[in-house]
Amino acid sequence: MKMLVLSAPSGSGKTTLVRRLMADFPDLAFSVSATSRAPRGQEQDGKDYHFISVEAFKHRIENGDFLEWEEVYAGTFYGSLRSEVDRINSEGKTAVFDIDVAGGLRLKKKYPENTLAVFIQAPSLEVLEARLRGRGTDSEEKIAMRLGKAEQEMVTAGRFDHILVNDNLDRAYGELHSWVQPFLEG
Repeated sequence: MKMLVLSAPSGSGKTTLVRRLMADFPDLAFSVSATSRAPRGQEQDGKDYHFISVEAFKHRIENGDFLEWEEVYAGTFYGSLRSEVDRINSEGKTAVFDIDVAGGLRLKKKYPENTLAVFIQAPSLEVLEARLRGRGTDSEEKIAMRLGKAEQEMVTAGRFDHILVNDNLDRAYGELHSWVQPFLEG
C-alpha cells in the first residue's frame, strides 16, 4: 500500500497539482475525503467529497472508519475513509490525498514507509490571500480564518518529505513530478 499525500494551506494550488498528476500517472487514484461541511459551488457528493452530517461523521469516527480525521474548524470535520484506500488498493493503484496539513502529517506518521508527503505553499501570504479572494467562494471572515490557519500550518512544513513552493505552476509541477515518479516506481 502506497499513499501520496499533498497538503497545503487553502489556496496554495494543491488541487490543480493533484489533477495534473492524475492525468500523467494512471496508477494514481484520488481518495475522496469525507466532510461535514456543505458543498460549495459545483461540488458533487462522492466525487469532490463525501458530504455527511456532523452526527454521521462522529459515528464513523467511533466505528474506526477513518485513517485520519480532524475538526478543521469548529463543527467542521474532514477525514480520510479507510474504505476509500481499500477500494484504491483493490484496483492495484496508489491513493492520492488532497488533504489538510494536520491530516497529511497524521498519515505520514501512521504509515511512514508507505507515504510520500508533500507540503505545497504559495510564495507568500499576500499571494495566498489574493488567490483566496480570487476564488470568490469565501466570506471575509472565512478568508481571515484561512490566512490565520495558513500561518500556523507553514510552521509544520519541515515535517513533510518535500516542500514545494507553488510560485510558477509549470515549474512546481515539474518538481513534484520528479519526486512522484521514483516513489511510484520504487
